[in-house]
Amino acid sequence: MILHGYFRSGAAYRTRIALNLKGVTYEQSGVDLRTGAQRSEAFLALNPQGMVPALETDQGVLTQSPAILEWLEETYPEPPLLPKEPDDRARVRAMAALIGCDIHPLSNLRVLTELRTNWGADQARIDGWAARWMVPGLQALTALVESHGRGWSWGAAPTLIDCYLIPQLYSARRFNIDLTPFPTLLAVEAQALAHPAFEAAHPDRQPDAD
Repeated sequence: MILHGYFRSGAAYRTRIALNLKGVTYEQSGVDLRTGAQRSEAFLALNPQGMVPALETDQGVLTQSPAILEWLEETYPEPPLLPKEPDDRARVRAMAALIGCDIHPLSNLRVLTELRTNWGADQARIDGWAARWMVPGLQALTALVESHGRGWSWGAAPTLIDCYLIPQLYSARRFNIDLTPFPTLLAVEAQALAHPAFEAAHPDRQPDAD
């Protein structure tokens, strides 16, 4: 497999975590979003949406990280990233979507470029924009993790939620968000960063990292 991504992309980061947790061997191809490489003819042939990640498999190209993570769960069922019971699976998916649908998209590169280019936002205003969406989301997630977590966001082993959470905390620091009000989430992060799959997926360890 070949994972086309960008080292700081939250969506690519969560995909790397899932691939590593599943023990899947893959190569990486960097797509530098800062230079517009995602709009190159070669990359658009892989993903017409011009976004990362894109995962090349023997069956073709997969895009959109939620779909890729679900495909990994179905194709490589061990270790599981979802619980066995349908109700619990729905709750885990909902907690992951809290980040993937309601927080992350509002601070991705396309949105930030729009704010800077057409709305004249400086870095302080960008940081405030990011905090406006991240902080309430992390507050809600904290309550859910406190109800369901036992060392991880759900139970005593990594799940889909953690694939989303760790990149989001990384992103929060990039926007100078104070995370000290979230000790429950920071405890999960500490557990994750000591895990080989998460450690290997960290942006600083990627071949295209600065």
